[in-house]
Amino acid sequence: MPGRPTYPFDVHSRDVWRIALPASFAFITEPLVGTVDVTVIGRLGDPNLLGGLVLGAVVFDLIFALAYFLRVGTAGLTAQSVGARDPHDGLMHLARAVGLAVVIGLAMILLSPLVVTLADHALAPAPGVRSALATYIQVRILAAPFALTNYALLGWFYGRAAARTGMALQIVIHSVNIAASLLFVFGFGWGVAGVAAAAVLGGTTAAIIGLVIATRHFGGVHRTLALLHPRELFDAAALARMFRLSRDVTIRSLALVFAYAWFAAAGSRAGEVILSANAVLLNILMISGFFLDGIGQAAEQLCGKSVGANWRPAFDRALRLSMRWGLVIAVALAAVWFLAGAAFIDFLTTSPDVRETAYRYLPFAACASLTGMPAFVLDGVLIGATLNRVMRNGMLVAVAIYLGAAFILERLLGNAGLWLALHVFFVSRAVLYWIAVGRNRHGLFAAPASDPA
Repeated sequence: MPGRPTYPFDVHSRDVWRIALPASFAFITEPLVGTVDVTVIGRLGDPNLLGGLVLGAVVFDLIFALAYFLRVGTAGLTAQSVGARDPHDGLMHLARAVGLAVVIGLAMILLSPLVVTLADHALAPAPGVRSALATYIQVRILAAPFALTNYALLGWFYGRAAARTGMALQIVIHSVNIAASLLFVFGFGWGVAGVAAAAVLGGTTAAIIGLVIATRHFGGVHRTLALLHPRELFDAAALARMFRLSRDVTIRSLALVFAYAWFAAAGSRAGEVILSANAVLLNILMISGFFLDGIGQAAEQLCGKSVGANWRPAFDRALRLSMRWGLVIAVALAAVWFLAGAAFIDFLTTSPDVRETAYRYLPFAACASLTGMPAFVLDGVLIGATLNRVMRNGMLVAVAIYLGAAFILERLLGNAGLWLALHVFFVSRAVLYWIAVGRNRHGLFAAPASDPA
């Protein structure tokens, strides 16, 4: 591999926490929006509206999950630019991502009738729910260009280790969304359209603020536009790399969604009580994941910066510190769930049967932070190093292992076997990622082309 400049730097625990804490706080606020929306529509007393809202949220969760590459891809590329001391702080990566976000978002708006039709066929809503679902999709899809632009902006901010700015933008999205939902539904009487309009307003407001902050960083709009040289912006090699990374992250995201969908479907086959208990316990996994995502975000930025700086000691140090602090967080989360998990279950459901069943499987959910932590951290490492193809392949193999384990263990142990298979999925994914990092680590760093700057 040809030599390239080296820019040494140190990594300390404070660097990890400077990114992880704001990121975790921002991620943990995300479920609040869904909770408020369900509560607001639920208080109207019309189950059709609530059903339309819930199904509509599922549709957009899937759509936006497929576009998540705009965030993680931008973050990894930007972190490497920062490490390589790019004088423009990854502006080209941001501009390409924002441009792609706008194009995809506008295409989604144009194709909204098709989205409604596909959702209707796939989800088969009841006649009363169908109208609410269509309304929700038709209104909320107007936010697509702004929502996807926010993904690109958040990736750029987190890639630059500007985690507090990223956190602030996510809080703006959620705060405006919640306040507008209350106003549009209770004040204006817009029903499910009001909740969707609130999402549009939240996404639009944050996108405008984020773009203002980004352009001010480069000296204003005119200065920013002057830095965007068309030849560099539309460089064929850079665009091809971005699309390769995007493809791999999208496949990886689809595989992950499929794994959880399979878990839910298997629980459904076991009956309503098992299905409900598993749904309650999956909230524990979701909350734990938000905390672990913060550590993953830190690993992503610091390892990406190390690759860009061509400085392996920083990469190794970032990996060790991220795993060490990830373990601390995972142990703390497991302890909290073992001590307070029963109370959390009681808060989420009043059904005695569901409660008793959830108590029985609580240890499996409580331990998920321990078995899942390495995969969260290594996800960040691979994204930061832009080893997205490796991550994609590891995810696909881990899903195959998971399906095989579920097929065997569920028949032997019932729902307990299904939970064990989920842990097999977490561990196998981490092992595959760890092997991949070991094999590819040396190739990420070239011999210095000159003395360190």
